[in-house]
Amino acid sequence: MVTEQKLDGKHVAFLFTDGVEQTELIAPLAAARAAGADTALVSLEQGPVQMFNHLDKAETIDAALAVKDTEAASFDALVLPGGVANPDALRRDPDAVRFIGGFFEDNKPVGAICHAPWTLVEADVLHGRTLTSWPSLKTDIENAGGHWVDENVHVDGGLISSRKPDDLPAFCSTILESFAQEPAHVGHA
Repeated sequence: MVTEQKLDGKHVAFLFTDGVEQTELIAPLAAARAAGADTALVSLEQGPVQMFNHLDKAETIDAALAVKDTEAASFDALVLPGGVANPDALRRDPDAVRFIGGFFEDNKPVGAICHAPWTLVEADVLHGRTLTSWPSLKTDIENAGGHWVDENVHVDGGLISSRKPDDLPAFCSTILESFAQEPAHVGHA
């Protein structure tokens, strides 16, 4: 686990819902906690959320906050884990889209892995940005005005993106580095 970066005093939100890819939530969450971050599990509703290992049900995890009851202003950074069903549901929820957009409006860093950029497409924050994702999102990202690259991790200002679970070591290391910077900004590189 990467723990070189110190996130003491940083408040990091993890936004997800049923269908979240378990490893894409648990690995960055563990890395942020090991670095000293105060983490908040945010979902569409407070309570248990069903995680998945690809298409198979995995464990459940409890979300402490409902996205409708919180604001981006309460946090220093955001992590958006993937899974197919998770971002598909989040992008259809106006409160989730508003919450994500708030991080970009406030120039706060955002990490997104795998299918999570679908939520960024819906939040209309990709115009002129370069990012990576699961390959099937390439057309959606480009149609939203973004530029897609095939890299294990890509940084565009404070927007950190990765393709898949195999990229988690690089993703976790890079989000910790980005989240630790003062001041944290999500502007273009």
